[in-house]
Amino acid sequence: MKQMLSAALLLAQTAITPPPNNYSPSDDVKLGLQAKAEAERQLPILHDELATSYVDGVGRRLVAAIPPELRHPEFRYSFEVVDVREINAFALPGGPMFINRGMIEAAGTEGEVAGVMAHELSHVVLRHGTAQASKATKYEIGEIAGAVVGAIIGGRIGSVVAQGTQFGLGTAFLRFGREYERQADLEGTHIMARAGYDPRDMANVFKTIEEKSGAGGPEWLSDHPNPGNRYQYITEEAARLRVDNPQRNSQAFNDVRAHLQRLPPALTTEEATRNASRRSTSAPDRRPGGRVEPPSPHMTTYTEGNVFRVSVPTNWRELPGSSAVTFAPEGAYGQSNGQSMFTHGVEIGVARQETHDLDLATSELVDSLARGNPGLSRPSRYRRIALDGRDGLQAVMTNASEATRRPETIVVYTTQLRDRSLFYVIGVVPRDESDLYERTFERIVESVRLMDGG
Repeated sequence: MKQMLSAALLLAQTAITPPPNNYSPSDDVKLGLQAKAEAERQLPILHDELATSYVDGVGRRLVAAIPPELRHPEFRYSFEVVDVREINAFALPGGPMFINRGMIEAAGTEGEVAGVMAHELSHVVLRHGTAQASKATKYEIGEIAGAVVGAIIGGRIGSVVAQGTQFGLGTAFLRFGREYERQADLEGTHIMARAGYDPRDMANVFKTIEEKSGAGGPEWLSDHPNPGNRYQYITEEAARLRVDNPQRNSQAFNDVRAHLQRLPPALTTEEATRNASRRSTSAPDRRPGGRVEPPSPHMTTYTEGNVFRVSVPTNWRELPGSSAVTFAPEGAYGQSNGQSMFTHGVEIGVARQETHDLDLATSELVDSLARGNPGLSRPSRYRRIALDGRDGLQAVMTNASEATRRPETIVVYTTQLRDRSLFYVIGVVPRDESDLYERTFERIVESVRLMDGG
């Protein structure tokens, strides 16, 4: 009977082809294990035998149902529960998966838990993380463990993780566009059906999350953008995947939910973030300080992967360890609570926005910066500029520097790449030195050459 079902699935289901990927499966494993180790150090993992055994059982059942053409023997699958109440789940390249306790408590059936896990598992087997990184450059890959964990515990995956005035965008491996989301939805229904779950439960879980997420909005759905008509196309795909006597609930599901209710309440993401910050011993504090030389009139050119080339003052250096490229002079950079910050310089990167409108994408970037910097002013308007011959925008804002406690000026320049990603340059300088750095920022932006063929 199982053989007949598999044959029917192969004939009826939508074919999903993994996207191009410049990395090997072993690269997925290496990056995933590195990020997993850091996540386990920073996140409040629920060390509870019943809960862990439950998610591991559902996960192993789904892994056993991965289609042969998507199996990667070197992948290292693991399933852990994070003791956080918000509804969320995420998977890392090569197999590690983390499910928030709040996700299990919000699910109405085991099929809904399996739906979320099958979706995340599909991102792994389709290798979406490293496929996305194949489009990127070293500054997006960076030190992926810290970038990934910063995105996880910093709140919504996909938001800018603010580190003082170090505006990092460390989400290349976690937040996917609508194309990859649709692939994960569809492949997830296939894995569910092969595992004996009703794929319609994946469609149902989206409604469940919306209903139970409260006024703050559904975090998991905000991190997994709707490709459009999501409920409809999942339901239509499920209709092609006949499953006899599907598994909806189990005694194990009922037992684990009852057990979780008897445990102390889960932390909020905000509480987990504070705790992680207190535990951080990754580097001693070394705040920016001392004399900062004025920017040299002479420039040095850097080429960053296959995305852009830029020239900066010769007395600035490229800072290691950030999830975007940062250039700053001696005395202007340091660390606080293990996080990088700088008081003078520029950060350059790419934000993969969902909108194709430059004004809206820039506003989303500014909104993200403001979420991590409550003292950041909002620009009254954007100035139209040209950035390497393309339409661009400039915004000038003020902020209260965490590093110096002095007012600072933030200048943001943006344009769009050929794939509609938002390319940005963020200049940072104390407000009383703004006049000295204004022309330097302009020279840096004028030197930018984008290499995407746009």
